[in-house]
Amino acid sequence: MGLPQRLSAIVFDCDGLLLDTETCWSRAEAALFADNGFGFGPTEKDLLIGRSVPAACENMARYFGRPDDGAKLAADLLARVESELARGVDPMPGARDLLDALGGRVPIAVATNSPRAMLTAALGSSGFDRYFETSVTADEVDHPKPHPELYLVAFATLGADPTGGVALEDSATGVAAAKASGAFLITVPSQPGKTLGGDFVTTSLADPEIVTWASNVEATQGHPP
Repeated sequence: MGLPQRLSAIVFDCDGLLLDTETCWSRAEAALFADNGFGFGPTEKDLLIGRSVPAACENMARYFGRPDDGAKLAADLLARVESELARGVDPMPGARDLLDALGGRVPIAVATNSPRAMLTAALGSSGFDRYFETSVTADEVDHPKPHPELYLVAFATLGADPTGGVALEDSATGVAAAKASGAFLITVPSQPGKTLGGDFVTTSLADPEIVTWASNVEATQGHPP
């Protein structure tokens, strides 16, 4: 399916799509698993990736055999991630060029299952905060991904119809949320070898077709430059 040339808005996921925060999260998660006597590999990462922190830590608590410890593990994990993010966050390949190519011609936002404090730290340390008109985080909605609420709120805040918009995702949880919102979905799986659905699936935001698209896309609502 070809990429839409005219659209209402674009809403991006952040972790693992725009910024390599997944490396920060994975280091923190691996350390937390190790401190609790468990290894950390693809199976364990699948319990966490793309989910809100409470949901991820509920999975973690069950995995550890301590189903009532989700909140305690969440507090521990967030402290570890904040420390990792403070060291700096690298953009994913092609992310900065893609945002520059959009050139402010289309309204854009971020919708993430991270809490507000984590998103603020990630966008600020990377300098990506200047690109986005708005952002919505998991602790600001009733239903995080895989529910579509984050996307629906982000598009609504931009004054855009999600069915005329584009969402970009990298995880199965995010893909489910974006699909349910009705937006055209561009998928860039962050886990090597992971097969995910989408209207346009690619391996990198540096895909020449994506960059060309971003350089020519137009807003249906006459969004000013």
